[in-house]
Amino acid sequence: MNLPAQIPTLSVPDYLEGEQESPIRHEYVAGRVVAMAGAGEAHNRIAGNLFFHLRSATRGTPCGVFVSDMKVRVATHDAFYYPDVVLTCDPTDRESLYKASPCLIAEVLSPSTETIDRREKLLAYRALTALRYYLLVAQDRRLVEVYQRGADGSWHYQAIEDGELAFACGDLDIRFTLADLYEDVVLPA
Repeated sequence: MNLPAQIPTLSVPDYLEGEQESPIRHEYVAGRVVAMAGAGEAHNRIAGNLFFHLRSATRGTPCGVFVSDMKVRVATHDAFYYPDVVLTCDPTDRESLYKASPCLIAEVLSPSTETIDRREKLLAYRALTALRYYLLVAQDRRLVEVYQRGADGSWHYQAIEDGELAFACGDLDIRFTLADLYEDVVLPA
């Protein structure tokens, strides 16, 4: 009788310790780690623009905005992910290596991550009770897909191709345009 191969798994403390020493970022799901791919210019400009506008809105507040290198812990899914941009306004969300109570998470879509962002991460992030907004931002055209948790806890979807983006996290009322988000981004013809 053949036995299935045993795939070694990491504990959360071992994963967190290893991430501090590793030159490559890894996401963690149920003891298994997956290396993160690099990103191109459009991806970086979009994430940078989003970070800039969120950071501008949070200056002088207890909210924090993080880009690319801050993990989000989804304890109910035994997972740690590296979103492109994270906004947290929870004063108790003070862990230095990860955030567990973000109100907004954004992923800039790329061919290598889009399926995971749309399926696995969408399901996992929705389990975060503090999360109000999950953004999927296209880098090949002006399009932001917004998943928003309503007051009753249900999730609503909206695709925005022009105009203004508006978010309310904590005491913040954040507004900027799609033109702001895609500033200096060269889109394919």
